[in-house]
Amino acid sequence: MSRSFDAIIIGGGQAGPSLAGRLTAAGMQVALVERKFLGGTCVNTGCMPTKAMVASAYAAHLARRAGEYGVEVSDVSIDMKKVHTRSAQVTLNARSGLDEWLSGMKNLTLIRGHARFVGPHEIEVNGEILEAPKIFINVGGRAAKPDMPGLGSVSVLDNTDMVALDTVPRQLVVVGGSYIGLEFAQMFRRFGAEVTVVEKNARLVSREDADIADAVRDIMEREGIAVRLDAECIDFAPANGGIKVGLHCDSEPRYVVGSHVLLAVGRVPNTDDLGLDRAGIAVDERGFVVVDDRLSTDVDGVFALGECNGHGAFTHTAYNDFEIVAANLLDGGDRKVSDRVPGYALYIDPPLGRAGITEAQARKENLPVLVGTRPMTRVGRAVEKGETLGFMKIVANAETGKILGAAILGTGGDEAIHGILDAINWGTHYRDLQWAVPIHPTVSELIPTVIGDMR
Repeated sequence: MSRSFDAIIIGGGQAGPSLAGRLTAAGMQVALVERKFLGGTCVNTGCMPTKAMVASAYAAHLARRAGEYGVEVSDVSIDMKKVHTRSAQVTLNARSGLDEWLSGMKNLTLIRGHARFVGPHEIEVNGEILEAPKIFINVGGRAAKPDMPGLGSVSVLDNTDMVALDTVPRQLVVVGGSYIGLEFAQMFRRFGAEVTVVEKNARLVSREDADIADAVRDIMEREGIAVRLDAECIDFAPANGGIKVGLHCDSEPRYVVGSHVLLAVGRVPNTDDLGLDRAGIAVDERGFVVVDDRLSTDVDGVFALGECNGHGAFTHTAYNDFEIVAANLLDGGDRKVSDRVPGYALYIDPPLGRAGITEAQARKENLPVLVGTRPMTRVGRAVEKGETLGFMKIVANAETGKILGAAILGTGGDEAIHGILDAINWGTHYRDLQWAVPIHPTVSELIPTVIGDMR
C-alpha cells in the first residue's frame, strides 16, 4: 500500500509546522510525519519548559533578596510539584495549539509514526509507503550519551529527565559546564539543591571569550555552586545510594558524590534510525545530514532543516531554515545559510546575549580589532534593579568599521543584544550606531557609550 504527496515533512519540530503551512497554502498536498510530540525539543523538553522553570527559580531568588528592596518576606520555600506542573502546562498549551492548527490545515495529512527511508523519495511509516518529489528532514536531536567509563553502571539524567523532576535533588552533579548544564545548575541551586558543575575544559562555556567565561563562573560561585574545571578523569560509579563522579587523576578532590547526576555534554542528531543510507543521503562523521548553503542534500528534492543538519542547535535557527527553504522554493528567492549572523543566549541569571563572533575568533582570523566594554555596575538600569553582575562588550573591525560581534552578560542582555544583532545584519558602521539616541533608563542606552570607548 502506498500514497503519493507533493511534499513530505519528517518531524514536527520548529521548522515543520510552519513549512507545512506555506506548502499547503501554495496548494500542495503535504504529509507531516511525527513519531511522538509536535513541537520538537523547544516545546517539549527545551526552551519552553526550561524557561518556565528558570522563571520559577528567579522568583525564589528574588524573594530571598526581598529585604534588599525594602520588602519583608517571612519565609521562602519551594513546592517543586507546583513548579513542575506550571512548566508542564506551558508545554501542553503550546503542543495543543500546534495540534489544533495542524489538524485544521487544509491539504495537510498528519501521520503519527516513525518514518524511515526506503528510497530517495520514498519513506515507510506504520507499514505504509509514502512518496513525494520533495522531502524535508526535520528530525531534531537529543542529548549525547558518550561512552564514558562506568556510565553503564549508574543511572544519569539528561535534559528531558530534568524537566520531568517534581522533587529537588539533594546533591546535583552537572557534568558539562556549557549552556544547558549551567541553566539547570543555577535553577536547581535556587530550588535548594547542592550543586557541583564538572567541566573537562579549563573554563566554563569554552566557546566564549575568557573574560565572559570568568564572569559566568563568578556568577555561579556567588550562588554557592561548586565549579570543578580541568576534570581530566571523568568516570562514574555507584556510591552509598548515590553516584561518584571522577574529577582528577592525581590531584584532590579526585571525585564528588551526588544523589543525582545530569549529563549535559552535547547533542546528537536523530538520524541514526532514518534509513538515510537507503536513500543515498550523506551524513558527516557526527551523524548530521550534509547540506549545501540552501539546505539541500545531495539527493535532488530532499532537504534537511533544524538541528539535524548541524548548522544550528537553536529554535530560531531552525525557524530560519524554514524561511530559507520557503523563500527559495515558493518566492523565487536565493537565501542562504551563510547569510545568517549567529546569535544566541545563555539563560542563566543574569543572561548572556551573544551576537556575531567573539573577540578570540576575530583575532584568530587576524582581523584588526577594536573592543569596548562596560561593567554592569555602571549601567543605570542594572543599578536601579540591584542586578549589577556582568558586563557589556562590543567588537568591531578597525579598518572597515563593521561590527563583528558583541556580548551582553547582564540583566536584560538577552533582549538588548538584538539592537547589535540588527546592526550586524545591516552592515552598520559602528560609528553610526554610536550616534543613535536610545531610551533611558535601559541597558541598550549604554551601547553608544561602549562604542565610544572602543580601543
